[in-house]
Amino acid sequence: MQKSRTPLTIGWEAAKANALPGFVLQGVMLSILIAYYTSARFANSLDRLAHYKQQHDLAFVIAAGILAGALLPELFLIFFFQKGKPSEQNFRNLAFTVPTWAIDAVLVDLMYRANMIWFGDAVTASVVFAKICVDQLGYNPFLAAPGEVLVYEWKNDGFSWASVRRALSWNHYREKIVPTLLATWVVWAPLMAIIYSLPYPLQFPLFALALTFWVLLLTYMTNRFAGKIEADAPLALAVADSAGRDSVESTD
Repeated sequence: MQKSRTPLTIGWEAAKANALPGFVLQGVMLSILIAYYTSARFANSLDRLAHYKQQHDLAFVIAAGILAGALLPELFLIFFFQKGKPSEQNFRNLAFTVPTWAIDAVLVDLMYRANMIWFGDAVTASVVFAKICVDQLGYNPFLAAPGEVLVYEWKNDGFSWASVRRALSWNHYREKIVPTLLATWVVWAPLMAIIYSLPYPLQFPLFALALTFWVLLLTYMTNRFAGKIEADAPLALAVADSAGRDSVESTD
């Protein structure tokens, strides 16, 4: 029988399970930041991407959210854990993840816009710190984490409205959202420092790059809550996602 774990324990287990890919992602993002400020050629390439984002605005945001949050993680599962053979379940997953991450991308872009309006686009320690606080202590605990965990639990419960009712309780927040926040702050607080150290037009494109990892982390957490894997399962991120997608019935 699986032993009882506290919210802090679950959050710590998830953070440990995802430490290595988190550090890799942070290293890649830090390299991009350094290259932007030290290489004129690299900076020009990123500036062209930022200009493209500004030209296409909402269409770019939605497309990037779908690509990073839905398509790439699903392709990862198909090629690495399904021997390159897509199944009907993959298409059912996309029917859920495509609108979910399109909406999430729009909300994130609006939050970046609000931060730019409130604090400006200067890259100073005080401005970057203020934006991180709004992002990680405001948007994340009050909107992003509760909303994203809710929709994934809704899916894992067979789209039962009982999961929505449970989500409105403090016990649910303490048991599910708190460990999710603990696990993601380890990864996202440093990433936000990197993202907010770039000009505003580049912030969302760099967020989209990091989004793929976040989707895998969130999938691990919600499938862990549903009892579909053991907390110390090998290759926790991918195994959780693959195992959880084989069956949608919940375990009480």
